[in-house]
Amino acid sequence: MGHGGNVIDELVTDHREVEEFFGRIEALPSGDKDRKVYADQATIELVRHSVAEEIYLYPAVREHVAGGDVIADREIDDHSRAERLMKDLEGCDADDPDFDRLIGMLMTEVRSHLADEEQNLFPRLRAACPPETLDELGDKVRQAKKVAPTRPHPLRPDTPPANKLLAPGAGLVDRLRDALSGRGKKG
Repeated sequence: MGHGGNVIDELVTDHREVEEFFGRIEALPSGDKDRKVYADQATIELVRHSVAEEIYLYPAVREHVAGGDVIADREIDDHSRAERLMKDLEGCDADDPDFDRLIGMLMTEVRSHLADEEQNLFPRLRAACPPETLDELGDKVRQAKKVAPTRPHPLRPDTPPANKLLAPGAGLVDRLRDALSGRGKKG
């Protein structure tokens, strides 16, 4: 499944990619150094995905979906919990005693969030938004992911306009740090 299409197609593709990283982690024995590589790759994708959702998807949910404020607030709370777990995980190597506990908690949290979006939020958004709006949101989300941070920043703003202003700068710094450190690359 490639990227492209409307916002729902784009985000579902992201979900499948994250699930693929989780599957790779689960297939390796505890302590295997590649578990950390895949956890970093999952984190990179999750952070970029979450930032793009917070900038474009959730404001659209607030605008178009009945009860959208409550839904968007709940989704942002899910992101905050996952981001704190990713931040804790960032400081752990694969053989760290906390790594398995934290990655397990992250996978449970994220899988629950993804399932909720796909079963509840996305069908409601599809019913409430014209196809051209969903297409425009897909383009905006793809552009936002290109400049979004790749590391968890639990204290950054998660609602517009501050998140729109700060995400590109944090993203630039994160991508530079990743390039210099080799984070997310198999060694």
